[in-house]
Amino acid sequence: MAIPLLQKFRVGAYVVRKHLSGTRRYPLALMLEPLFRCNLACAGCGKIDYPEPILDQRLSIDECLGAVDECGAPVVSIAGGEPLLHKDMARIVEGIVARRKFVYLCTNALLLEKKLDQYRPGPYFTWSVHLDGDQDMHDRAVCQPGVYRRALAAIGRAKARGFRVNINCTLFDGAEPERVARFFDSLALLDVDGITVSPGYAYERAPEQQHFLNRNNTRQLFRDIFKRGDGGRRWAFGQSSLFLDFLAGNQRYHCTPWGNPTRTVFGWQRPCYLLGEGYAASFAELMDETDWDAYGTGNYEKCANCMVHSGYEATAVMDTLAHPLAAARVALAGVRTDGPMAPDIALEGQRPAQYVHARHVAVKLAEIGGRKAGAGLAGAPGGRDAGPAPAAE
Repeated sequence: MAIPLLQKFRVGAYVVRKHLSGTRRYPLALMLEPLFRCNLACAGCGKIDYPEPILDQRLSIDECLGAVDECGAPVVSIAGGEPLLHKDMARIVEGIVARRKFVYLCTNALLLEKKLDQYRPGPYFTWSVHLDGDQDMHDRAVCQPGVYRRALAAIGRAKARGFRVNINCTLFDGAEPERVARFFDSLALLDVDGITVSPGYAYERAPEQQHFLNRNNTRQLFRDIFKRGDGGRRWAFGQSSLFLDFLAGNQRYHCTPWGNPTRTVFGWQRPCYLLGEGYAASFAELMDETDWDAYGTGNYEKCANCMVHSGYEATAVMDTLAHPLAAARVALAGVRTDGPMAPDIALEGQRPAQYVHARHVAVKLAEIGGRKAGAGLAGAPGGRDAGPAPAAE
């Protein structure tokens, strides 16, 4: 079963409590990014294009656990960068599990075998290993040969030790439905517990922009894939049936960006995991002071082609709650892979993209420079009284 019954029960109870309390906006999964540093440089990644001083930043254990407590979401997905490069990652996971939150630790698996002894299997912890297709597809996506084989070896070790392991698969333009279907079939031989699949988001900082899917191509690609797997029923997806139905063009959804709030070394990222348009100092500030209506497909140019699970899975969960019979029908009969698609969201009224990355980077570098200068003065004879503050402060 892709999603354990315990997780279904606890997340379902959380959603019901929020609805009964009349809470309009609430998170389902915290996206925790304790660092941006990675040991790969994938062509489709928009997370690692930062100057060295920012790549050297880490969220501390207290900052990570504080974010978990602030947010309150029942699920925590730890991403990056490569989380296993963080020296305190095992203690961070231990602290989150102790809070009875479901942890998905995303990794490219290059360090998984080396780090495995630091973690304990259990119902609240799952390895989420990135595999973007078969060996050729994945090694091309991560721009390094041999990564696929190392990941498979690490998955085997983790499964032998009793860990839950999910596959996190991102698809790009040029993905072949038949090869993707064969790849999903092959995962059964690895005894993985579930698959998370999503089209890639067109990060403005990603090196190869031509590899991203637009919405029309995404919807047709997933129809062609699901058609080869009995409407998707042949594979154990760790996602709601209505999200898969949305990917195949049978649902017209707006995103729910607050469903997956993100905490990074910059702070709480506005508006979502995919877009860094600003940062809030606290989770409450993020929720209360973000202009949510300014984002989403049809509202903002950068969101035009987005169909990523971090934006739409929460929408599908809400729709499941509102229309349980429709969700059950898709789960039992499979995703419809022919016939007319749902009308998509019109883009004529969307506001143009704003490019703010350089400004945020400059502010962060000034902050880091100020801290270093302050530390240097504090450690000098006479401390801060030794002389006038440097210009960086």
